[in-house]
Amino acid sequence: MMAIRLAAACLLLVVSPVRALDLVPRQVAPGVFAFIGDTGARTYENEGMNANTGFIVTSAGVVVVDSGASNAVAQRIETAIRRVTAQPVRLVINTGGQDHRWLGNAYFHAKGIPILAHENTARDIQERGRAALEGMRGILKERFEGTSIQLPTRLFKTRERIEMGDTQFEILFSGGAHTPGDSIVWLPVQRVAFSGDIVYVQRALGVLPVSNVGSWLAAFDLLAGLKPALIVPGHGNPTTIAEAARDTRDYLRLLRSHMKQAVDKGTDIQDAIRSLDDHSFTRLLNFSELRGGNASRAYLEAESE
Repeated sequence: MMAIRLAAACLLLVVSPVRALDLVPRQVAPGVFAFIGDTGARTYENEGMNANTGFIVTSAGVVVVDSGASNAVAQRIETAIRRVTAQPVRLVINTGGQDHRWLGNAYFHAKGIPILAHENTARDIQERGRAALEGMRGILKERFEGTSIQLPTRLFKTRERIEMGDTQFEILFSGGAHTPGDSIVWLPVQRVAFSGDIVYVQRALGVLPVSNVGSWLAAFDLLAGLKPALIVPGHGNPTTIAEAARDTRDYLRLLRSHMKQAVDKGTDIQDAIRSLDDHSFTRLLNFSELRGGNASRAYLEAESE
């Protein structure tokens, strides 16, 4: 009898569904909240939310910063907002073209809520959106039901100033970074910046085929010039510009300078990667998995210039 009970208990453990993602907003400044995602890979358990999103509460409504990795996640974002304020969502901003920044767009669009992004982000979603959709569907399975591609409905070129109720903020672009349209949401009164994927801390950044190390550094310089008191990074805990510089800017500078020198000297790609002294960044999570791809793409970028 005891063996039967143990077997039944084990069966329950096997078939019981994994608990849904619990999005808990962290207040980082008056009226400014962040959802801090996992620092590892996208998984079924974290519902693809291995990145940070957030929202801003104003006297005239709520601004959502990135809509999440699925229709279901977007709905949970809205539910979490309702626990903080009765104000309705009035605007969604996509800070870039990575999947977990826009796959929740259709949920908010169905409610008539405008979605603002840089024009490069709209193009990026058009070009990579289908692959992103299918990739996330493979991870989230039934949790991805109802998710579809929804492009931003309102585009900007360089700077968009927004005043909503008692709150002023800007969305700024200086060039592609991790993705071609990566942008900063800047609240000048609170001196808080949502950096999107321009900043990674505590974990290694990823240089993608669509990334650009040179313009990524320019985007970081734009952020640093704002002198933010607090940054909500794309990945990792809320941080300072000093930590962001150590974990993101300094690594990008190393990649850029080393690979440019290698190309200028005619060093082949394998020798350039082998001679890259990046040991000071091994402290970052996921670095060993990403370093080879990052180095090779930085070399190819320098070679194409």
